Amino acid sequence: MMKQTEVKKAKAKARAIRVSPRKLNLLAESIRGLKADKAVAQLTFSKKRVSEEVKKVLLSAIANAENNHNMDVDRLFVSEAYVGKAMVMKRFQAGAKGRANRIIKPFSNLTIIVAEEEIAPKTTKKSTEKKVNKKEEKI
Repeated sequence: MMKQTEVKKAKAKARAIRVSPRKLNLLAESIRGLKADKAVAQLTFSKKRVSEEVKKVLLSAIANAENNHNMDVDRLFVSEAYVGKAMVMKRFQAGAKGRANRIIKPFSNLTIIVAEEEIAPKTTKKSTEKKVNKKEEKI
């Protein structure tokens, strides 16, 4: 049984994305807290190479929310987007004076969690009228 204050969440993960975690985190920061449709638009027009991968993960999280958790797509927002370090490929390249230079090719993991915005109950006019009347009585 779900509590009244509990927020519905859906998530999607991508593992071994071929980019450094530091670069991927820049994109994750740009969509954190945005509404789902605005986040998709942000990634669509981003100049970063990895934005397509991040967009796929975001769309997957939105689809999971809609199909698996019966959440309203129009009320979704990116509640969490975090990046983790995955494996690192180590390669060597010929360097000066017969030496070898090391090249590291990092990979990252990305997790995006979307949640549904809660609709705040509207205040009725009666409750505000009572407050006004109490103030008038004091005067």
